[in-house]
Amino acid sequence: MEELYTALPSPAELKTIAVSDFAASELSHRTFHEPDHPYRAPFVRDIGRILHAKAFRRLAGKTQVFTRRGAESDHSRSRLTHTLEVAQIARTTATTLGLNAPLAEALALVHDIGHPPFGHAGEHALDQALRVHHLTFDHNLHALRIVTSFEERYAAFRGLNLTLGVREGIIKHSRDYPAERYPELAEYFLEQFPPLEAQLIDLADEIAYLSADFEDGLGSGILDLDHVRNHIPFVAGFYESAAREYPAAESHLLSNEALKQMLNTLVTDLMKEVVKQARSLGIQTLDDLRRAPHRIARLSDEMEEQRAQAKKYLYAWLYQSPALEAEHERADHIVKSLYEAWTQDPQLLPFDHQARIAEEGVPRTVADYIAGMTDAYIEQAWQNHQQRRVPHS
Repeated sequence: MEELYTALPSPAELKTIAVSDFAASELSHRTFHEPDHPYRAPFVRDIGRILHAKAFRRLAGKTQVFTRRGAESDHSRSRLTHTLEVAQIARTTATTLGLNAPLAEALALVHDIGHPPFGHAGEHALDQALRVHHLTFDHNLHALRIVTSFEERYAAFRGLNLTLGVREGIIKHSRDYPAERYPELAEYFLEQFPPLEAQLIDLADEIAYLSADFEDGLGSGILDLDHVRNHIPFVAGFYESAAREYPAAESHLLSNEALKQMLNTLVTDLMKEVVKQARSLGIQTLDDLRRAPHRIARLSDEMEEQRAQAKKYLYAWLYQSPALEAEHERADHIVKSLYEAWTQDPQLLPFDHQARIAEEGVPRTVADYIAGMTDAYIEQAWQNHQQRRVPHS
């Protein structure tokens, strides 16, 4: 594996396009003025604000792949543990490339804060429920609303008052929003690509859950190790290499070694490809990066093919497996049923959410309420709803 790590970029390789964390930087600007902290840079302060947010703590009770009801192990990832793994990759990658590591870490920590309960099944159900009212649910945009309005920790303002750089990265780390369709997002440079620290988050997320979902899938028994090895040469090659190095090791330890090497390979390839893209496009400043013909955070063609093949396998054999499909159908039913019940009778909402109806309207207010729930909370809400429907004798 030594050749994998040759010709890695130096720590200063992309220093000229890194986002400055000095208070004078445009991206360090906050909506509400606050004096500089004596020893913490702006993006470091954002990390602390995200970590202390209620919405961040709720990630511990939200599905990554397995719901708490469907998981057979306490070791399956939650949305929170996944987020911490993404943060570790983002911080390491940004540091190695000479970028702003605190900004990258802050963006990794906040990247999933807008997800509703029940993972992607819950998000899909909530989006479908909203479309009946000609609205949509987008977890990036919902995350922005969380950090700018819903969180209440400070006497001077609503929200977390995060820097412009973090707010921009929240909405743009994984997709681009057309300026003509989203005029309310005009301050976030919609006609330009986000800084590299933000671009890295989408790939860090992909790499983190790719290796983690194989591990959790194998641990759950839904995935079979021999089947994985027979269908995913990327994993099989690392497994065979580990077996040669540790001939007496048990199979689960060899699979751990294989997945670790897969993660390392993808992260290393990402860093090399970023430098290659920056050099080939002549990117020397942050402005160059913003106006480049495409995002430069990407994998090489070879590694992208391997990643896509592995992800396709996970969709076929894990995410869409009968065991998880049953959970997805249940999640869909719970979310849509509660959404319909609460939109028909908003008086069932808590008083603080009822107070938002005048500004947000009933459909969006109900969606906000559901999106903030943990899996356990919405399960309890569902049970309460069922009990109210049962007539008393």
